[in-house]
This record gives sequence, structure tokens and C-alpha cells, in this order.
Amino acid sequence: MGVCEHLEPQRVFHYFEEICRIPHGSGNTGEISSYCVAFAKDHGLKWLQDGSGNVIIFKDGTEGYEASDPVIIQGHMDMVCEKESGAGIDFEKDGLDLYVDGDFLRARGTTLGGDDGIALAYAFALLEDGTLPHPPLEAVFTVDEEIGLLGAEGIDLSMLKGKKLLNLDSDEEGVFYTSCAGGLQAECKIPIAREEKEGAVFEIKVSGLRGGHSGSEIHKERGNAIFLMGRLLAALEAEIPYSILSLQGGLKDNAIPREACCEILLGAPLPAAEDKEGQDGSLEDPESRLLELVGRVAAEWKKEYHSTDPGVSASCQKTGNGCRTALAPASQEKVLFFLRMMPWGVQHWSMDIPGLVETSLNPGILVLEESLLSVCFFVRGSVTSRKYEVAGRLNLLAGFLGGEVLTTGDYPAWEYKADSPMRELLVRIYRELFQEEPKIQAIHAGLECGIFSGKIEGLDCISFGPNNYDIHTPQEHLSISSTEKVWKLILEFLKRSK
Repeated sequence: MGVCEHLEPQRVFHYFEEICRIPHGSGNTGEISSYCVAFAKDHGLKWLQDGSGNVIIFKDGTEGYEASDPVIIQGHMDMVCEKESGAGIDFEKDGLDLYVDGDFLRARGTTLGGDDGIALAYAFALLEDGTLPHPPLEAVFTVDEEIGLLGAEGIDLSMLKGKKLLNLDSDEEGVFYTSCAGGLQAECKIPIAREEKEGAVFEIKVSGLRGGHSGSEIHKERGNAIFLMGRLLAALEAEIPYSILSLQGGLKDNAIPREACCEILLGAPLPAAEDKEGQDGSLEDPESRLLELVGRVAAEWKKEYHSTDPGVSASCQKTGNGCRTALAPASQEKVLFFLRMMPWGVQHWSMDIPGLVETSLNPGILVLEESLLSVCFFVRGSVTSRKYEVAGRLNLLAGFLGGEVLTTGDYPAWEYKADSPMRELLVRIYRELFQEEPKIQAIHAGLECGIFSGKIEGLDCISFGPNNYDIHTPQEHLSISSTEKVWKLILEFLKRSK
């Protein structure tokens, strides 16, 4: 018996659990794409699959709805694969370990993939049922949304007849999103040089941060492990000579990084801390000095991030001695300069919509290779010119240090549409079903609606979904009761779309 068998709506959670058994991280969507095709074949439905793995499934309207205008149901197949340290899962081949925690569904030690597996689960439950009244349905499942909306960018939608689109890729129930920011990925590449050095090796870790979605949670002032590592290394450099051996942080450019790790090499003993020379010419143990400095910075962070990241920590331990290839002094200076001067976080707030982030960027992946520093950013903006202005600053910074920026996955913003009969109907239904007033909002995170609107003339679309918390982190949890509420909303909307 499955973990979700007793949950309602039963068929929605049945399919969600099926999806969670299939590896479907970004760039690894072949198996989930094949599952979508197999589902269509098993239920006698017309389907299309393109070379990227995008899938479209068609279902005729039920009795009395045959001639009604089609409705497009849309979501993406891929999930962000984040896990806790020590979690044994291999996202390339393993399914998720689900469990129920009160009103929430979670995955042990990993992201849950409610973003956006729940959209597929809703669609499969609709497509299999022969008793639910609905107009013709066109279910569109895209690949690689989380790494730049790549599936939506490449998919051919010319065969679709629908002009109404339900994008089920939002994570706050009772909120209808009607516009979103555009985005792009910017990878900064800075050349570095190394040289052989000898000494004691220490590993420094920044951990305990909450992380989160780099769009919808960028305004919450959560700590970024990559930035904090740069800050720590710069603080150490001011008081103790060391050389960087290795450096890495973060896993996804669209997730605020929770951890970063650095190996450094210390050389000869240091002058005593009191006066840099020692009153009696004594020398201080460099390990003790290093541990004291790291502890001091960690204590400062505890105060600064007591509300947003109470678990933030910095640790240091000796791992050995030897001769290693470390950064040359000039290259280390470049690396530290970049990490301290890079723009990150919220850059502009909207002057038209109170509380909405207009432009931001997130350094999400840091890798120090043999001859290259690579830092991947996700840049977002609802004003196109400002999105490019921020990306331009990264170009200037990287260029100043002798590097370059590779830009990919550039997608447009989704502009607000004043006239939306579909939005008006959904608002009315929501009020009637739940005696609550829904919110109409814009979102700083990227949604595929902007790309779809550019491909389908006259498209009326809206994005909504159930409460799904801490997405893009191993603490992600999906509300069971909210999932049922959204299911009722979808069914009533389709019933009234005759």
C-alpha cells in the first residue's frame, strides 16, 4: 500500500506518488516523459511528444461539452533536486521517500517535487476520469522549466485550439498570479592560476541556512552561503595568511544556496595575536588563531540572521598536512574580490505594485576548478531593461578580472492582462466555494505563462496551486487539505466552462 493511498483527493495523490517514484530532476526527464506517453496510450488518448521530451495529451469534452472551447492544463515535469548532507539518495536513479506529517506530505532528506509534480497529478486525475464534466482538454507537460523554461521555449503549440490556460505551478493557495518576472542564467568565468604550496590543510564549512526559491523567497533576506563564504574568507585574510585550495557552494542557480565549503592551507606559525609580534617574541599556533577567527565570524552571523536563519554556522577543522596546488596570490585576490563585490539579492522594488520585487539575482552555484572560478547566477526582472542592466554589471565585474559571462535561458516577463474573463470566473468560484476572497498578484519567480502567451495569440491564462512550503529545499512540504481545495476549484471551473 502506498504512502498516499488514504489521502484525498485519492487519484490525485495516487498519481503524485507514482511521479515521485520516477527520477525527474531537471535534465533527467526522459523517464517521466515516457511515463506521460504511456499514460496516454493506456487511456486511449491522443498524444504528442517532441524531441526534447515535452508531451501534449488531448481529451475530448464530455457529453454536452463537445463543442465548448478547449482548456489547456499546464505544468512542468522536472523538479529541483536538493538534499540534506548525508542523504543517500541518487537523484539520477532513485525515487523519493515520502511520508505524511499531519496535514503535510514530505520527502525524507530531499525536496518533494510538489513544484511541479502536483500539476501532472491533477492533470492525470482529470484525464483518466470519465465521469467529470469538462470541455475538451489539452494537457501540456514541459521539460526543464527549472533551468530556464527550456521546454516551454522550444515546444510547438501550433496544434492547440485552446485560448484558456490553467498553469498549475504556483505554491500559495488562494492567490491567483497574473504576471511574472522574466529571467536569465549568467555564468561568470574567471581564469585563475595555481602554484605548489606546503602546509597544514583545513576545511571550512558554512551551513545551517534555510535556502529557498531564488524568486519567490529572495526578498526574505535569507543568508546566501556563497556570499557568506566570501565574507568569511575576506575576514580571515585580513588577520591570517592562508591559500585557497578548493571552493564550492550551492547546487542550483534558482535555489538560494544553503551550504558552502572551502579548503585552505596554512603555512608557518603566526605572530601572537596581541601585537603581531608577541611581547616576548613568542609565536601563536595558527590553528588556534584560525578557529578563533571562524568562531568570531559565526557569532556575528548568529546575531545578524537570528530571525531568518537561526541555524547558520561556520565550522573549521584540520584535515591533514602536505604539499598541495593552491591559488596563486594574484588569483586569490581576484576570487575574493569577486565574491565580495558581486551583486546579489534584491536590486529593485516595483514602484507600481507595493511589496513586489522588480529585479534580483542569486549566485546559486560556485565551483573553483583547476584553472577557472565559475559562479552561476539566476537574474530575474519584470522590467526587461533592468534585468539586462544587472546582467551587464556581472559582465563588467567579470571582465575587470579578465573573465567573461555566458548567458543562457533568457525568457520574457509575463505581462498583466486587464481583461481576463477566466480570471473573473475563477475569482467568483473561489468566493462561492470557500467564502474567502482570493488575491490577485504578480510574482517575482518565473512562470511559463509569458512564453505561452507569446506563442498563442489572445491567450487568457492564470497561475495557481496548493500551499507548498519551502520549495527548492529539503524542507519542502505540500499541504494535503489545500491540495483538495484546489482540486475542487479546478473541477468547478471546468464544469462552468461549457
